[in-house]
Amino acid sequence: MKKLFLSALGALALGLTAFADEGMWLLPYLQKTNYADMKAAGLKLKATDIYNPDGPSLKDAIIIFGPGCTGEIVSPDGLIFTNHHCGYSSIQQLSTTENDYLANGFWAMDRSEEIPVPGLSVHFIRKIEEVTDRMTEGLEGLPFEEYTAKVNERRGELTEAYRAEYPGKKILVESFFGGNQYFLFVMDEYTDIRFVGAPPSSIGKFGGDTDNWMWPRHTGDFSVFRVYAAADGTTPADYSPENVPYRAPVHLTVSAKGYKDGDFTMIMGFPGTTTRYMTTYEIDEMLDVANPNRILIRGERQKILKEDMEASDRVRIQYSDKYANSSNYWKNSIGKSKAVRKLGIRDRRQEQEAAFTRWAQADPARSEYLRALPLIAASKEVSVPLESDRQVLREAIVSSVEVASIAAVLSRALPDLLSAEPLAAEETIAAVYKDYNEPTDRKVAKRMIELTMEMVSPDNMPEFITTEVEGRFGGDVQVYVDWLYDNSIYANREKLESYLAGGGELPADDPALTVFNTTVAKHNGLVEQLREPAMQFAEGHKLYIKGLLEMDADGKHYPDANFTIRLTYGNVKSYSPADAVDYDYFTTLTGVMEKEDELNPTEFTVPEKLKELYIEQDYGPYADLSGLTRKEIRNGAKGHVNTCFISTNDITGGNSGSPVLNDRGQLIGLAFDGNWDAMSGDVLFEPELQRCINVDVRYVLFVIDKFAGAGHLLDEMTIEW
Repeated sequence: MKKLFLSALGALALGLTAFADEGMWLLPYLQKTNYADMKAAGLKLKATDIYNPDGPSLKDAIIIFGPGCTGEIVSPDGLIFTNHHCGYSSIQQLSTTENDYLANGFWAMDRSEEIPVPGLSVHFIRKIEEVTDRMTEGLEGLPFEEYTAKVNERRGELTEAYRAEYPGKKILVESFFGGNQYFLFVMDEYTDIRFVGAPPSSIGKFGGDTDNWMWPRHTGDFSVFRVYAAADGTTPADYSPENVPYRAPVHLTVSAKGYKDGDFTMIMGFPGTTTRYMTTYEIDEMLDVANPNRILIRGERQKILKEDMEASDRVRIQYSDKYANSSNYWKNSIGKSKAVRKLGIRDRRQEQEAAFTRWAQADPARSEYLRALPLIAASKEVSVPLESDRQVLREAIVSSVEVASIAAVLSRALPDLLSAEPLAAEETIAAVYKDYNEPTDRKVAKRMIELTMEMVSPDNMPEFITTEVEGRFGGDVQVYVDWLYDNSIYANREKLESYLAGGGELPADDPALTVFNTTVAKHNGLVEQLREPAMQFAEGHKLYIKGLLEMDADGKHYPDANFTIRLTYGNVKSYSPADAVDYDYFTTLTGVMEKEDELNPTEFTVPEKLKELYIEQDYGPYADLSGLTRKEIRNGAKGHVNTCFISTNDITGGNSGSPVLNDRGQLIGLAFDGNWDAMSGDVLFEPELQRCINVDVRYVLFVIDKFAGAGHLLDEMTIEW
């Protein structure tokens, strides 16, 4: 089967074979699988210009930014473009009420003003190698659990062997096509990353939750950072004032020439997760259990956070990143459920499963595939109620009741630090409480515990609820929570420091620690119960994908996204999502002005400087002059500033910040969102509806230069005007 996978990397829809614009393609097989189609679509590069295993290529300018985004190198000195929402946690981390970079933006006017960001890192992919044979050879016929154990053992051995061969580099072995194929990635990690600039949230987050996942869009969703290295300019190094900007072997050329409807586009980045091989059993779980749980729990928490954030600038800064991270996938879940139902995706998958079964029954040699769907069905019958309880415990308690997680972190870290490194203990306490507000957390805890009691089955209810809330406090959540925060030494920084000043040992029975420990005990017990059905599902999933690919052996197929580097290609394109609704392929600064809303100032406020530039039509060289005659231009017509545009590129979460490239591999935009009409795209690509929303790089340059006055950053870029 290995040859099948090597010759048929691509995308899976109902008919299996990928559409022209569909596909998150693996770079090593572009030449064999995609290059002819890309050339026919307008690409003017050689395949080795995009990915060259033996030399520099565009791939070397694409980075993993932070824990879950993409970025690109846009100058020889390691300058990074990514999305504003990708840099948001770093911007929030560096912000204070005195220096509110979220509200006001920030621009380093020379490199001495660039701000180190503790904990932020970026990764470059240095080598990609297909290792399926080394992972699976000789394991055919083993029971699946034993097969899996052997594969995991080989993964560890292979990782260690490559660490010895490539000292100092990170090694990752990832599975594809449900474990039917494996690739190894060699990466460099850089940890000295500095904040260079970002527009205020009124530009970078313009539209907020209201416009999130929507088109038309007018968000300047970008931020700027820089990679620093050791004195040689290439070796990764921890932060030091002696470090120098990374000497980039490849950086992207920026095109200020724009685009038109139908132009070729391609995106390289790190898409996070897709489920294009999802069966009806998994769709039912998503629609009936997982998404409703998430929507309810996060929605209730967000109401509380938003109220407190609107009442206090300090709380707004503390909770901005937490709120944004929660609300993004919350709204995604709402849209995904709606789109999956509207587009009838379950029925289409049911037809595919029936076709798969008929195909497997048609030849005795395919009998092994008849086990696939029953294995998946049996696993879900057992796992769905258990997984629901596990999800609620994690979402409502572990991830939402902050005092519990603070107690867990500090109770483990402080004993050793207090005796050996008192200064480090003080720094740890300060860092833990920096973005924490006890009154807000107290309100959240009351609602989250109520939801847990309503949603979790009695057998999996944490002991702090059965013993304390229901037993000692007679089910009165409000009274219990007030007692919890009044009596926990971890309820706020002042209380903890006062306790530590007394010299006593940290209490093992602190009520906040009890919440954490008893919840995690139930959660981990559920994880253990889920092991067997998870193994059953993995076996069925692997068989199902293997059979689907064999059904369509002549087609082009790609594996689900798993945060490994991919390429997608398509074109700039408008669309019509509903009767009498037609969306153009770009938006302009005029739309920003039209959206300003005094009744919704937190999401639709336009900075005064931006208004001035618009009124004076002071667009500089960043205006789009298409549609104007030469005479109109000579007579002073200024054109307009494009803010965003849409393309048919196949992306998902993780692609945020990815470069949108033209037919010559030049940067024309940054991908930052998908569209509401195709929120089911992670499950099934809809070519007529699915669009990638991108910020126009000319708007990025306009904001940097004309709005922020940081034109010196453009001087280090390669820009084609």
